[in-house]
Amino acid sequence: MKKRTIRPAKTLSGGVEPPGDKSISHRYAMLAALAEGTSELRHFAAAADCRSTLDCMKALGAEVKFDKDTARVTGHGLKSTRRALDAGNSGTTMRLLAGILAGQAFTSRLTGDSSLQKRPMKRVVGPLREMGAEIRAREDNFAPLEIRGGRLHAIDFQMPMASAQVKSAVLLAGLFAEGETSVTEPARTRDHTEIALGEFGAPVEKHGKTIRVRGSSNNGAVNLQAQSLDIPGDLSSAVFFIAAASMFPDANLLIHNVGLNPTRTAILDVFASMGASLQMVSVRCAHGELVGDLAVKGTTLKGGVVEGQQIPLVIDELPMLAALGPYTEQGIEIRDAAELRVKESDRIAALAENLRRMGATVEERPDGLRVEGRKAGKLRGAEIDPHGDHRIAMAFAVAALAANGPTVIRDADCAGVSYPTFFDDLDRVAET
Repeated sequence: MKKRTIRPAKTLSGGVEPPGDKSISHRYAMLAALAEGTSELRHFAAAADCRSTLDCMKALGAEVKFDKDTARVTGHGLKSTRRALDAGNSGTTMRLLAGILAGQAFTSRLTGDSSLQKRPMKRVVGPLREMGAEIRAREDNFAPLEIRGGRLHAIDFQMPMASAQVKSAVLLAGLFAEGETSVTEPARTRDHTEIALGEFGAPVEKHGKTIRVRGSSNNGAVNLQAQSLDIPGDLSSAVFFIAAASMFPDANLLIHNVGLNPTRTAILDVFASMGASLQMVSVRCAHGELVGDLAVKGTTLKGGVVEGQQIPLVIDELPMLAALGPYTEQGIEIRDAAELRVKESDRIAALAENLRRMGATVEERPDGLRVEGRKAGKLRGAEIDPHGDHRIAMAFAVAALAANGPTVIRDADCAGVSYPTFFDDLDRVAET
């Protein structure tokens, strides 16, 4: 396990372009494998998670070629494979692919690494069973999943909790179901699946919080068409640089080509409410997604409370917000986020443990935590254990930039799950 040493910085300046958006890359790869013809997906995420999706689609019969940052995926219709499909560390791969496999005329087995096998799958298995899928899961909740695919029927699914992955799994299964499948979500979640379905030619409609997709009477499969698409930079990855620049009074950073989908920009609203200096520039629409640049300047952050309906919209960015807490005036409090305990790690416990190692004052709670602000004292360098979690590793690398003394990030390579070049990019813009 490779360690990485982060030394205190004086400021941040220059420009950085985050890797391709993970959420969009996953969805484009899956739909391209279902479509007729060859799709060209430019600025495809280099993340290990998205490679897991490409590997699964290839195992299912798609032709996949990867050159630099462009994935070319040719669909030939999905075929059964004897070996288990390995989703690696990617919950998105497993949950969304379960929806697709539920409608295939063969049996599939989905597995993943030890971390993924601890993450709950019943939330996806339940509605897919309602549609007629036969699915076996360990303890009826965990991978490996055995999916006996077949003809599905449409359902009207009222989601008990806000989850873009569950919504997406049901909509993707709806492509292979007889009739019109609808999903109504209790709170708005990221809508990349709906946009991607429309781009590939699926009959999808949205009315308020309800999304509908029509299956085809032709063996339950909708005809999708190959596309040539550009993938915007990942806003969840850009957040680490927004936080880093916000910690230094004279920082000046331009983050290029960032996805600014309104279902993802709640995190920018949180930063703005805390007093961050953020400006969107060169905003444009590409393939149904908003894209632009973010200009970030250093400032004094107030801190605040993140809770309620904000949580599903900023769930991936909460580790960075928590690690930023000691550099804010009032500290940061996170509530209603018990979901963090079943991510790539128990993120609440991992955040509390590592913040304390750096000398922060933290109150850990069942559904969140309270991190005291700068009045509690400056952080000190420490050895950080990210517990194999990419977002924990990156969040503490950023926090280390303004700490007293060097910080060592254990197992730093885990950042490659979402951002393989993160540490190199951080070194380039941090002036030590």
